[in-house]
Amino acid sequence: MTTTTEPEAVAGLVRAAQRGDRMAVQELLDLLTPYIGRLCGPIALQDGPDATQEALIVIFRSLGQLREPAALFGWARVIAVREAVRIARKAARSVPDPLDDVPARDDPQLAADVRDVLERLTPAHRAVLVLRDLEGLDERSVSALLGVPEPTVRTRLFRARRNFRKAWGR
Repeated sequence: MTTTTEPEAVAGLVRAAQRGDRMAVQELLDLLTPYIGRLCGPIALQDGPDATQEALIVIFRSLGQLREPAALFGWARVIAVREAVRIARKAARSVPDPLDDVPARDDPQLAADVRDVLERLTPAHRAVLVLRDLEGLDERSVSALLGVPEPTVRTRLFRARRNFRKAWGR
């Protein structure tokens, strides 16, 4: 094995791997795995190994699309960070609230409190919050329904959640 980080050697490995050279693929895997692990670990925390694996899968499935082989590490970094954030978010959503902190669904006071806080939000924030968090729609679907770009949906959702938490705490 002749794994190196010299840009010319890395570019040569990428080109060989893109042509189907299994030895080059293995060398790239050996080269990228620790790097991707160092990126994913601090973002995905205990799910860092899963994020690393997912990122490597995406990288090697997409390797044929890499047009500039010398840019491998920057390209792989973007994929690794995106996958680590995705895995971390997924893990955060899967952690249930402790049962003693969750009010009963039919609690009339809770419903009144939530409605009161929702009424304090702007209609745009209320719409994105309800569609995303209550209806469970993804950002693309919310974007299409509201007729705004996905980045606008993300911004509104961030602000709506922040304002909801602030109003709820009063």
